[in-house]
Amino acid sequence: MWRLVFLFSAIPIAAALLLRWWFGLRVLLGDGSRPCRCDLGTWMPAPDDKAVIHRAEESADVFGRQLREKTLDEWRKREPKAAISRENSKRFGMAVPPLSGIVAVLAVVVAKIPVIGAISLVLAATALAAVFGLLSLAPELTAITQAARKLREAKSFPRRDDEDAVIRCAVAHAWKETLPPILAKFQR
Repeated sequence: MWRLVFLFSAIPIAAALLLRWWFGLRVLLGDGSRPCRCDLGTWMPAPDDKAVIHRAEESADVFGRQLREKTLDEWRKREPKAAISRENSKRFGMAVPPLSGIVAVLAVVVAKIPVIGAISLVLAATALAAVFGLLSLAPELTAITQAARKLREAKSFPRRDDEDAVIRCAVAHAWKETLPPILAKFQR
């Protein structure tokens, strides 16, 4: 039975890692280092940013992260329930795998389950957290798409290629941060 749990837990974890790499890390490696130039008159800083001077030239990775942060801030104001649901799924991913590891270790210590059972339990909790993270990603991607439409209308970037790279990096950051941190450590 524990081997079946192990197998059925490993499949969604492998799929989640593959999706994170394909839509997140690969895009950031390709487009993230691209130097971009923006018009500071139309490009607004991130909501928590208090700096007086902002650089008009940054990498697409930095602009993409700023675009995602601005998008998430606007999304929290516009659709608080959906944003709270997304944040709760991230908290679930942060808390459940380590707690299941503690429970698994204690269960092995008191000899209630074998070691393969403890490993299967941790993998099952991690797979569940990864699935919840992936299922809650769609509303965030929709919010980023809406923000990208506004970005295109504002013409913050003189070059269309820079604009496209920034939008791709914003989406890639969402994919990069969707998995539980325990899985993200395996894939840097």
